[in-house]
Amino acid sequence: MSKLQQKTDVILIGAGIMSATLGSLLKELTPEWEIKVFEKLASAGEESSNEWNNAGTGHSALCELNYTVEKPDGSIDISKAIRINEQFQVSRQFWSYLVNSNLISNPQEFIMPIPHMSLVQGEKDVSFLKKRFKVLSENPLFQGMEYSEDHDKLLEWIPLIMEGRKLNEPIAATKIDSGTDVNFGALTRMLFEHLKSQNVKVNYKHSVENIKRTSDGLWEVKVNDIESGKTEYHTAKFVFIGGGGGSLNLLQKTGIPESKHIGGFPVSGLFMVCNNPDVVAQHHAKVYGKAKVGAPPMSVPHLDTRFIEDKKTLLFGPFAGFSPKFLKTGSMFDLLGSVKPNNVLTMLAAGAKNIPLTKYLIEQVMLSKEKRMEELREFIPNAKSEEWDIVVAGQRVQVIKDTEAGGKGTLQFGTEVVSASDGSIAALLGASPGASTAVSVMLQVLKKCFPQHVNTWEPKIKEMIPSYGVSLSENPETFQKIHTSTAQSLGLIEKEFVYN
Repeated sequence: MSKLQQKTDVILIGAGIMSATLGSLLKELTPEWEIKVFEKLASAGEESSNEWNNAGTGHSALCELNYTVEKPDGSIDISKAIRINEQFQVSRQFWSYLVNSNLISNPQEFIMPIPHMSLVQGEKDVSFLKKRFKVLSENPLFQGMEYSEDHDKLLEWIPLIMEGRKLNEPIAATKIDSGTDVNFGALTRMLFEHLKSQNVKVNYKHSVENIKRTSDGLWEVKVNDIESGKTEYHTAKFVFIGGGGGSLNLLQKTGIPESKHIGGFPVSGLFMVCNNPDVVAQHHAKVYGKAKVGAPPMSVPHLDTRFIEDKKTLLFGPFAGFSPKFLKTGSMFDLLGSVKPNNVLTMLAAGAKNIPLTKYLIEQVMLSKEKRMEELREFIPNAKSEEWDIVVAGQRVQVIKDTEAGGKGTLQFGTEVVSASDGSIAALLGASPGASTAVSVMLQVLKKCFPQHVNTWEPKIKEMIPSYGVSLSENPETFQKIHTSTAQSLGLIEKEFVYN
């Protein structure tokens, strides 16, 4: 019996922020293309994009110290911070376009202004922060950043952190008011509502079981309708695998050469959330510290004001952990199942190289609540155990691959797109700063996978993203203009922002 194949132009796997962004871009660029989405869970944005599963920082490198590295000669390399900030500016422009075009509304439901701060202690780190501040301040993207070592000033900025603190060593902080808190779960749901209104067929409770190439060059996606138990076959000219931690397994099933020699290492996380509204009210900032030696970059401790479910909340973390699952709703066999003959040596090399990381993760898993409270008290000296609850955050899968710089089995921290040489299929792997840079990453997918359309699309892309193809850090006037207009469109009321 021949199987019935349903044809479409584009298939998006996973209803997270990445598929939502790619679908929204494609609908503006080629409204006539037919797009189908398959999501295993019952609604959009339930895994890595969910507001309880990610930090929602609106990663723009304003406060994350691991994006600015001190080189052996003592100078500070800010190139990564510039790149990530510029990528976030691209996201802001696209969201503003959607709001201005009435395609989405009520931006305050997903983005809020909040100061971003970095906080360090000890002479060595204070010296680093001072140097970092000096270099960043000279760049237009970081205009408006303030630096202080003054106790009274810090008390004014972060009373909850400074009260009850024994000042037996130097302490310093930077603060910039143009930071944001982004609820990526809310934004993802909003974008999928928009896509449904544009005749995109979004299929929830549909699990993708297999992906293979057909003789006529299309991709056939085998889908299980979880509710009815029926198997469906859909074909498309282009498939995007945006299934968070689940992407690696599906990428491996495609059999494309680019999927070989790639592995994944899962890292889970916990946050502590404050249950006392009086304590929550005393803090209004995202404050990032320095990661402990041996800790992965996504384990940088931070005390975050968040806006979740129309409520101001306060989270501290993350505490890293280990689970063999690749998704929060995944299987305990995900890690084992991802080991294939073509990546086993890569995985073994990564294991040998990352023994300190593995040890760190095991130690983190074993932490008692009181031990976690001790870490929190490094930020809030007067924190009371009964005022903090533990929340399990999302699963992240770090990419492991062979690289020229790192050799065999190098653990990659960041977001990566893996695509077939002919651009017919692409998968998104990796973690932070992921969601914040979704628009830039999806523009890369368009460039890689649709080179024949890019020139035709360019005028429309520039309408949506006025800075497309322009370095904002090298064009301060353009940056100021765009930053001000996106702040207005997104309802971000900021201090007067002037480039000197």
